[in-house]
Amino acid sequence: MTAAFRDPACSRTANLLGALALSLNDEMREATEAVTGGGGETSAALVSIGHAPACSIDFLARLLHRSHPGTVRLVDRLAAASLVERRAGADGRTVALHLTVVGEQLRRQVLAARQQVLERVVAAVPAEQQAAFAGVVESLLKTMRGSDFDRSYTICRLCDERTCSDCPMGD
Repeated sequence: MTAAFRDPACSRTANLLGALALSLNDEMREATEAVTGGGGETSAALVSIGHAPACSIDFLARLLHRSHPGTVRLVDRLAAASLVERRAGADGRTVALHLTVVGEQLRRQVLAARQQVLERVVAAVPAEQQAAFAGVVESLLKTMRGSDFDRSYTICRLCDERTCSDCPMGD
């Protein structure tokens, strides 16, 4: 039995955290899908490609936890909608993904919709508890990041890097 299940208060907190995480995920997905009109990982793909321009389809597939063929189909849809363009990769064998001007505009709208959901929730935390709350969230994220670079990108696949000056997912 783990320590979490020996302490009823810890178990309750863990359960509440799970409910919060699921609720936030649902609300962010609804808000971002309303912007893109596309489901699945459309929003995360746009945000990620904008954050890591010239990334490969393989990198995007790992980041989104999708198969390579599934990611190719996603990129095909984004390209057909004039949101993403493929360019020659550095090694000549890969394709480098870049957002178009329209894709970057949609990316900004996705990030704004996500931020609106999150700021509404965080605003419920009393002002005098905001710094402590931020510290708790950073500590929790640091336990999630793991040791590989892709894991950090996966966790931050919908993040707006402009609002996170000292990202806890880095070193």
